[in-house]
Amino acid sequence: MKKIVLLRHGESAWNRENRFTGWTDVDLTEKGVAEAEKAGLTLKQYGFNFDKAYTSYLKRAVKTLNCVLDKMDLDWIPVEKSWRLNEKHYGALQGLNKAETAEKYGEQQVLTWRRSYDVAPHALPESDLRNPRFDYRYHEVPDAELPRTESLKETIARIMPYWESDIFPSLRTNHTVLVVAHGNSLRGIIKHLKHISDEDIVKLNLPTAIPYVFEFDDRMNLSNDYFLGDQDEIRKLMEAVANQGKKKE
Repeated sequence: MKKIVLLRHGESAWNRENRFTGWTDVDLTEKGVAEAEKAGLTLKQYGFNFDKAYTSYLKRAVKTLNCVLDKMDLDWIPVEKSWRLNEKHYGALQGLNKAETAEKYGEQQVLTWRRSYDVAPHALPESDLRNPRFDYRYHEVPDAELPRTESLKETIARIMPYWESDIFPSLRTNHTVLVVAHGNSLRGIIKHLKHISDEDIVKLNLPTAIPYVFEFDDRMNLSNDYFLGDQDEIRKLMEAVANQGKKKE
């Protein structure tokens, strides 16, 4: 049996402040580090032993992966980083508080921006210093491929070529693979694996640093998927993620 474990990064500083983050390179909080370490210990407790790991170019995912591998004594395994695993680009929303944005534009509009399939926020202007074309880490990426904003549909279109050319084929030579990335980039992968409809994907909310296991049979067909940990606690964490885009009471 082959397995891929998907893991959203631990709590970041802007998760704590309830801000849209996207491609902004925000660090983990102390809580986020603790969540990542707990994820590593949980995976070790359940007997996981990874052959290879993948992550994005953003430090909150990279540091989460490092914490997980450290707790599992797997610091030595090969790690591949790709900008294609970066979070959905939130355009001009990046840095704004989600609850305050809901007050201004309404909860439904914020839900659409956060979770819908094909609606993107307003794009960053070309001259905005937050535009990824000004970030050296993307200097080898063609400018036409660097987003100024993205819908989930566009995020999936960015991720899938890498998933199909690198990550999924790696199961031919590896038994268990770890992918540490972001809420929306992982939602895109999950949508693909579970054939979730464009309408139903809005309901999927991923909590930080909870391992999500996907098992594949000998023909590489998905046979099972499940979260590791206390299921009641995981449901509460999912509800908390869903509530981030609601107005303050």
